[in-house]
Amino acid sequence: MLLVLLSFVILLFSALLALCLGRNPDRAQDAGAYGAAAASVAGLIPSVHTLISGNTWSLSLPWPVPLGSFTLTLDPLAAFFLVPLFILTGLAAVYGVDYLRHYSGRKPLGLAWAAFNVLTASMALVFTAGNAVLFILGWELMAASSFLLVLFEHEKAQVRRAAFIYITAGGTGALCLLAAFSLLGSGSAVLDFGSFSVSPGGVASAVFLLALCGFGLKAGSIPFHVWLPEAHPAAPSHVSAVMSGIMIKTGVYGIIRVLGFLTPWQEWWGWTLLFIGAASSLLGALFSLAQHELKRVLAYSSIENVGIILLALGLGVIGVVSRAYPLAGLAFAGALLHVLNHSLFKGLLFMGAGSVLQGAGTAELDALGGLSKRMPGTATLFFAGSAAACALPPFNGFAGEFLIYIGAFRSVNASGAPALAGVIAGLSLACAGALAAAAFTRAGGTAFLGEPRTGRAAGAHEPGPLMLFSMRALALLCLLAGLASPFLLLPAARAVGSGFGPASGYAAAQTAAVPLIYISAGGLLLLAIIAMAAAKRRAFLGGKKPAVGATWDCGYAAPTPRMQYGASSFAQPLTDFFQPVLRKIGQYPVISEYFPGRASFSTEAQAVFYNSFYYPVAARIRDLAYRFSWIQHGRLQIYIMYIVVTLMGLLIWKL
Repeated sequence: MLLVLLSFVILLFSALLALCLGRNPDRAQDAGAYGAAAASVAGLIPSVHTLISGNTWSLSLPWPVPLGSFTLTLDPLAAFFLVPLFILTGLAAVYGVDYLRHYSGRKPLGLAWAAFNVLTASMALVFTAGNAVLFILGWELMAASSFLLVLFEHEKAQVRRAAFIYITAGGTGALCLLAAFSLLGSGSAVLDFGSFSVSPGGVASAVFLLALCGFGLKAGSIPFHVWLPEAHPAAPSHVSAVMSGIMIKTGVYGIIRVLGFLTPWQEWWGWTLLFIGAASSLLGALFSLAQHELKRVLAYSSIENVGIILLALGLGVIGVVSRAYPLAGLAFAGALLHVLNHSLFKGLLFMGAGSVLQGAGTAELDALGGLSKRMPGTATLFFAGSAAACALPPFNGFAGEFLIYIGAFRSVNASGAPALAGVIAGLSLACAGALAAAAFTRAGGTAFLGEPRTGRAAGAHEPGPLMLFSMRALALLCLLAGLASPFLLLPAARAVGSGFGPASGYAAAQTAAVPLIYISAGGLLLLAIIAMAAAKRRAFLGGKKPAVGATWDCGYAAPTPRMQYGASSFAQPLTDFFQPVLRKIGQYPVISEYFPGRASFSTEAQAVFYNSFYYPVAARIRDLAYRFSWIQHGRLQIYIMYIVVTLMGLLIWKL
């Protein structure tokens, strides 16, 4: 536990040092990045040890704050979230050294690194806090530091808009959490998690709904997702990797923790999680398929993956209520494995998108093409991450979804609620997987294959060595986590047992171990065959270069890169089919002459939830607020009177 505390100290000290060295960008970069890397190593050691041993460690220090106590707890559930946190933030910090060098002298890099390290420390505090006041402190520090990072390129109007939407969503979520913790600790003198208790019934349901809204806003699940596709593309790419890979998982962690406080559960809680997860996975994958910017594709893909996690949690809750503990264990273990796996491959994909953005100067899919010849390392690593995101073995994205599938298939043989839940979960997961495969085929093929569509793509170049190092490390971890998935079952089972009770966790480990061993063996065999084929090809060529010729032009006399399939044309059959959901708008050319001149064509998928619900609601609230603007006189005496009247009212109510 002392090493976890040491990681906090390193992060905060390096943040302060980077801020003080702000006038020297190189030294500020070194202080921030290498401080984050050192803190990650210090935090990984106790986290891995806790997962291996299954022990729980606690640390309490004096903290004279009303209702608060400085209590840190490292149990297997917290450790399971801390491992991807420290892995991803450490590699993202190394990546950021090369990525931010481009902004040296133009941006306050000291402030950026200070905010990054505070973000890392606040997320670690959220995962280890044993008191609600301490938890909320970490939660708000996380919101403030990530808000500063989203505003990194504040001179752009769309960045300012994204930051405003993000901080509004974060504040709304924090209010919901304050209400939930107040209900949980209403009978306690100190808001320690160990003292939380609530009677079954309406109060427990209110806590569940408040927690679902508060944590769902951070997780980015539908319909609370409106900030995510705006904020993640706006932030620097290594920050996007951390926000998408681990920050949104704080919402998942919060839901799991609150469920642990609310036993016994009610069946409709599981159905709520299941339907929100199903909607998020399907609509996230669908909207990902319709995006034109690479980072927005990945942002909507994160909504899809959060949906998969929530879908599994809902399936597990229904299993526990129905006493189908093997089903619940498989679902919970699959959810936690997907938390780990998504952190790795989504971090890799956002870093790959950052390399494209820096190397080609744009991430617009229809402005790219042919990058595999100009950025071969980035292309290979991005396709590896895409294979993991599409749950293709032997990469790691497969293992978590496989456990959820097993649970869903086995529940079909049961009767009642588990059978119906299993059918819904299996169908949702299958449809989301198909849409995700189409989305990543479209994104990767449009960006890296074919010919350059613009001069920017033609002049693209590989990123710096530190950026490539971080991406290679994450790609290797994606492969190793996929091959070693049977060995991850026991840590996942310990984490499930820490959150939901040991019965369900170890049942999952016993049920899924054998099929995962066979799948890992098949993956190793596949890699061996690929390695042998590559060696034989190299020996056969004997150092000769393959012949290069023109691509078949279908009989056209003068083909151009614009005649190849673009992102819009690739996805058109699917996006047209789902037009009632996507509400895609387009500008179509009207051709009336025999020999027309220039014409243009464009399509855009609308932000349906924002335009149809959130913006009208916000406009109504704004209009209502203007009606009460007379309260704000601008006179200090009136404001003091408001405070005095409020205090008197509180005293009368209390006495």
